[in-house]
Amino acid sequence: MPPSFADSAEMPLVAGDRWAVLAEGVLAGHRLLTDEALAILAAPDEEVLDLLAAAYRVRRRYFGATVQLYFLMNAKSGLCPEDCGYCSQSKVSEAEIPRYNLLNEEKLLEGARVAALRNSKTYCIVISARGPTEREIDAVTRIVPKIKEQFGLSICACLGLLTPDQAQRLKDSGVDKVNHNLNTSAEFYGEICTTHGYQDRVATLRAVRDAGMELCSGGIIGMGERREDIVRMAFELRDLGVESIPVNFLNAICGTPLENANRQHPLDPRFCLKVLAMFRLANPKSEIRIAGGRELHLRSLQPLGLYAANSIFVGDYLTTKGQLPEADYRMIEDLGFTITHGEETALRA
Repeated sequence: MPPSFADSAEMPLVAGDRWAVLAEGVLAGHRLLTDEALAILAAPDEEVLDLLAAAYRVRRRYFGATVQLYFLMNAKSGLCPEDCGYCSQSKVSEAEIPRYNLLNEEKLLEGARVAALRNSKTYCIVISARGPTEREIDAVTRIVPKIKEQFGLSICACLGLLTPDQAQRLKDSGVDKVNHNLNTSAEFYGEICTTHGYQDRVATLRAVRDAGMELCSGGIIGMGERREDIVRMAFELRDLGVESIPVNFLNAICGTPLENANRQHPLDPRFCLKVLAMFRLANPKSEIRIAGGRELHLRSLQPLGLYAANSIFVGDYLTTKGQLPEADYRMIEDLGFTITHGEETALRA
């Protein structure tokens, strides 16, 4: 096994060699330690390329040169009774967004067609709610088999807090994975939401796992959390065995309690890249997705993020705009990467 990161501190290595040693250790089975993760986030900017090279060693082992695309469908907008401070759809938000109940079957199928045409492998059905009503669960479980039959898409459902029975019904209908983000660490969670707790989210993830579905869970960077909170969240996702991890960078929306967070806790593109590298080394086999806020905070360095991550959303987010799909396709092509299962779904659409 390669020397550990701690051992490398006593070796005559330049910084880039230390990150390479760490990557080799991770590939050999080493689990990233807290001090190692914090060192990544605190690395000087001149080491960013070395960090990305180390992260890419791990990404390449498990995902090669592929990128998986996800497409979000805001199937029910606004009207949420929770008080999550970052969310434009919460009850405490005054953001000017569309507000509507669950879309009908025709619109959900049309969304799936667009997802397939945009080379997405996974169609994400998202509702704003504490948890789904009986009508909403029934509607989702009816539409999922039709989407899979017509377009061959993988389905990810994001419906809020779930009971074990609801999770099982989603599994039985053909849902492949459920998204329910931890968002931050257990210690910081009370600063961003008071109407439910961190453990409520963990309980939903456990119900999803017990039902036999894959987990999709990640977080939001830039809400005022400490670096220790980012590391704790990354490690909790690792301990839960989460297969798909969306990493969001807060897009502070006017009218939300965190509308000033981007000024109070600014993010720069280099730090965002360090976050992605840390998540890759902490969760080597997990799909890492650059999610909301990538256009705002990574800016011209977006392509570099895909040396650590292997997935992005294509098109718009729930209530904010993304960059044009054509720009994403060009970025992926310029990197020499290929889209996973993109042609198959597009042909079916």
